[in-house]
Amino acid sequence: MSFDDHLLTLKYAFPKTLPILAGFAFLGIAYGVYMHSLGFQPIYAILMSILIFAGSMEFVAGSLLLGAFNPLSAFLLTLMINARHLFYGISMLDKFKGSGKKKVYLIYGMCDESFVINNTSRIPTNINKGWFMFYVTLLNQIYWVSGTTIGSLFGSMITFNTDGLEFVMTALFVVIFLDQWIKERNHISSVIGIAASVLCLMIFGTEHFIIPAMLIILIFLTFIKKFITKNEVISS
Repeated sequence: MSFDDHLLTLKYAFPKTLPILAGFAFLGIAYGVYMHSLGFQPIYAILMSILIFAGSMEFVAGSLLLGAFNPLSAFLLTLMINARHLFYGISMLDKFKGSGKKKVYLIYGMCDESFVINNTSRIPTNINKGWFMFYVTLLNQIYWVSGTTIGSLFGSMITFNTDGLEFVMTALFVVIFLDQWIKERNHISSVIGIAASVLCLMIFGTEHFIIPAMLIILIFLTFIKKFITKNEVISS
């Protein structure tokens, strides 16, 4: 790709990540302030946001570093918190095909927000899909690292109340879901997702419903994938 093509792809990807910028900036600052309050130097928070880049797990990692050394417990806790990424990876297998060496970073840098944008965006034919996903992932990580850097460097000077800021991400997903609902020719996938989530919420409660819901959604969508594709072809 030429420089102009990269610039065009970056310009197309950037507006789609602006809602993430708003959320990650505040949450990253909150994380930096949190690490500062635990007594860590800024370099710890900055390196963790670059190397781990796992959102809520980074908050947990701060307290783990202050506790007794227990790698097995840390591994199991990380797996439990981020197990949903197993399902993200499976659903992105087709999307990542043909992305070349960029695939390594796309796998490493995939977070909830990057997954949603890369999985739902309808990319024009003049935009390279692999580079679009790369820039979305890179921009989102830059937002997170930048927020963390600000929070950790100026943590002692930041005194505003950050309670409730995590709802920014929830609101973002609601908006993306509604936008996807409008674009769908049929709502089979969305209805399955809602039904599975509500059912698992009732059975497993708010703390443990995500993984069972994702498993049910994956199984159902795998079985009816051919039907959905065929229905969309007939509709078009």
